[in-house]
Amino acid sequence: MPTRRRHLARPTARSAAVTTALGIALFLAGGLGLSPWTATPGDRTSQPAGDAAPAGDPLTADITHLQDQLRRQPQDPQALATLGLDYVQQAKNTADPTYYPKAEEVIRRALDQKQPDDFTAMGAMAALDNARHNFARALGWAQRAVAANPYNSALYGTLADALTQLGRYDEAAQAVQRMVDLHPGTPSLSRASYVAELRGDTDTARQDMSRALQDATGPADQAFTHYYLAELAFNNGDAATALAETRTGLAADPGYTALLQAKARAEAALGDTTSALADLTTATQRVPQPEYVLQLGDLYQSLGRTHDAEQQYQLFRAEQRLFTDNGVTLDSDAALFEADHGSPDQAVTIAEAGMKSRPFLDTHDALAWALHKDGRDHDALAEADQALATGARNALFHYHRAMILAALGNTTAEQADLSGALAINEHFHPLHAPEAKTTLTNLSGQR
Repeated sequence: MPTRRRHLARPTARSAAVTTALGIALFLAGGLGLSPWTATPGDRTSQPAGDAAPAGDPLTADITHLQDQLRRQPQDPQALATLGLDYVQQAKNTADPTYYPKAEEVIRRALDQKQPDDFTAMGAMAALDNARHNFARALGWAQRAVAANPYNSALYGTLADALTQLGRYDEAAQAVQRMVDLHPGTPSLSRASYVAELRGDTDTARQDMSRALQDATGPADQAFTHYYLAELAFNNGDAATALAETRTGLAADPGYTALLQAKARAEAALGDTTSALADLTTATQRVPQPEYVLQLGDLYQSLGRTHDAEQQYQLFRAEQRLFTDNGVTLDSDAALFEADHGSPDQAVTIAEAGMKSRPFLDTHDALAWALHKDGRDHDALAEADQALATGARNALFHYHRAMILAALGNTTAEQADLSGALAINEHFHPLHAPEAKTTLTNLSGQR
């Protein structure tokens, strides 16, 4: 997707200041993966949720400053909206979704002011709904914000995030292109990388993310781009490069917790499970993101440490309840967890509900796996096909489809999907990748 610079009308001085503030805040509150616990450029928290933030933490300092400002000027719409965005980011940084109701309260107060240029508050509400996986609502707010200020690059990022998770990939690509046209920097180029990745163009994805790294303006931005370069490498079977990217990112910003999670995956793939457990344990102790907790549980399970694994799975369940209590809609992660470790019937219920709010590739895959575990393989195959419809290279999707095909008695297609999964990444999952290898070996021996 080509990038082009366009000469645009310059906003007024007041609008320019607001645009700058919103751009920074939405960059922090955005992120590529839309899970409420996905790593984002501000993920610098270095202790468990609920503890005091590290001294000098810029996000906490900004929250404190805005709270002080609002004590003096309780109806300041800009301060209210920006505080809401900070709360959204703090929820992600700390894995504490109780910040989401706080964010909603202050953003609604900002919207109640009915300012003519309240695109900041509209964009903030869109970011909050994206974080809560309420993507249809997020889209509505993002569209209103863009209509109010069509020259703000960050607003197009929030718009693209919602469109992507709603399965409207072409429209999302157009929004990302507009974002790049307005401001070809780290936030826009990283999203352009994701657009390419979703269609299976990993070379372009890597190039765009490398450009995002070149435009990174500080250690946190550098860590952010190294994290996604590591993800691109790992997801395409290059654990050694993934490990190198995480080390480089941590050298730039040792407090960027997501890099420890990515580093652990690479270490486990390369056979260093001792380091993997140490790094992943540190990551979960710093920020108990459900994604990290589940990854640690599966790693323990793969090593035969079932008691330790079950402790992590119980923690994951508790966190899911906390997220739903604070307005987050569960979808693919929760459905896959139930399908693998809990109730297939509950997995189907979660995935079907998730499809209504997030008809994205991941949700199609999760629904396919849940239906398979529930014995509904013909329906499952249709969903598995949808998960792979954009051409995205995803080893887990192919593995799931292979197991569905096996249940349907199509061993030829099963073997093709297993081979495809392992060709993409032979270490795609600590539990399922070994199963894929064993199954493929057995199938090959039968021929």
